[in-house]
Amino acid sequence: MNIFKLIFRAPRPNTVSDMPASVNRFFCRKNYAAITMFGFIFTHDQDDADLLNNRVTYTKNHEMIHLRQAQSTHNSWFCFYMRYLWYVLTALRYSRKVRNAGYYLNPFEMEAYTHMYDLHYLDRAAEHGTSEWRRYAKMPLSDRFKHIRQKGIV
Repeated sequence: MNIFKLIFRAPRPNTVSDMPASVNRFFCRKNYAAITMFGFIFTHDQDDADLLNNRVTYTKNHEMIHLRQAQSTHNSWFCFYMRYLWYVLTALRYSRKVRNAGYYLNPFEMEAYTHMYDLHYLDRAAEHGTSEWRRYAKMPLSDRFKHIRQKGIV
């Protein structure tokens, strides 16, 4: 899939109800299960993509939470990814304490990891949206670090 076609022809987040999974080893490296990009879920191998397309798994739930988060950031993939990048860059100073600190201390990932095992979270979030990431974004990085340690995310 051409990256420019993916970006410029991506549907608005509120028009996406279910994200199809496909294989893309460029975006999804071996150490990640899946990644959401502009309304698609990319995995590293075909077995994972088939699993995500055929049933709801914890990984699919995690990625669908990211879709709802994109809807809550002005219904724009661009705004979502700019905020995501900002949170990654601001958390890099914790990279000596936590491997992949920019990823795990990101408020979007904190909400997704907190609720990925609750398969009914998105049903409840349908009426009020996924806004827990906003609470995490207001936390100082030291409190986010304590939170992910308590939850066992890292």
